[in-house]
Amino acid sequence: MILLIAETRDGQLNPTSLDALAAARVLDTDVTAVVVGAETTAAAEALGRAPLAGIIRLEHPGLAVYTADATVAALAHLVTTVSPSHVFCAHTYQARDYVPRLAARLDRPIVTDCSSLSVAHGTVTFARSIFQGKVTTDVTLEGAAPHVVTVQVGAFRADALPAADGPVSVRTVAAQLTDRDLRQSAERPFREVRQEVNLADASRIVAAGRGIKEEAQLDVVRRLASVLGAEVAASRPLCDAGWLPMDRQIGSSGQTVAPQLYLALGISGAIQHIVGMKGSKTIVAINKDADAPIFEIADYGIVGDLFEIVPALVAALEAR
Repeated sequence: MILLIAETRDGQLNPTSLDALAAARVLDTDVTAVVVGAETTAAAEALGRAPLAGIIRLEHPGLAVYTADATVAALAHLVTTVSPSHVFCAHTYQARDYVPRLAARLDRPIVTDCSSLSVAHGTVTFARSIFQGKVTTDVTLEGAAPHVVTVQVGAFRADALPAADGPVSVRTVAAQLTDRDLRQSAERPFREVRQEVNLADASRIVAAGRGIKEEAQLDVVRRLASVLGAEVAASRPLCDAGWLPMDRQIGSSGQTVAPQLYLALGISGAIQHIVGMKGSKTIVAINKDADAPIFEIADYGIVGDLFEIVPALVAALEAR
């Protein structure tokens, strides 16, 4: 059995948890999810539509607001009780804070930010990027179970998950916490990204790179995004220049996304950008350089001047 730690945001299920579920099911379809908090009804109901063997609501008043100490203490006791083979969760900022502590508390091996995994002859191999996405390395974990795994957001597709076969059993467990576990107090609820929109939730994204040449040309990008009902994003140079807010940056030092449609306008395809969007279902690239690396991963590629192609696309879409 695999234990999936489902993250919540303002009491609601963080959809990145379903990415982690898709990864966990590569190893075993017997997955039980746990939601941690003071009142987890809404998150548990959302999980009830997923293909899970069961759901555990791990509750305590001290878990109303996230703190690492309380979360680790509550989960460590639960993991020891249920004895899973693996513990999976999405590689969010919150997970980066507490999951290494959880692995240390359990004295078990951990691998983080996995982009893929495979099983051969009973051995599980996890792939993860290192050196800011320049190299992908294979990792195998040794030692007693459970092995702790965090999954790169967008690397596994939640939309490919089958529907639940039927009602998923839900049980509530009182978290075992002491006063020592509640020694931290949070000043404000945790937010993964301070932004006007969470690009990880966007189904369509139009992203711009150096090829747009100047800030004024962002109007072309915004027009295309508007007719597509898409969000606007960018590669790092544009955000560093202040042309778009940093919360619009996609890549190894920005957000990781996996929309249904990703349009890359004037983006060459540096590995630091690709690691942030390679999980997109359909990738369309427009670039005047026929040798741009972005074409190696694009499903559809157009070699040409984006300032001629994009207005023509907009006109065609508006005429529909």
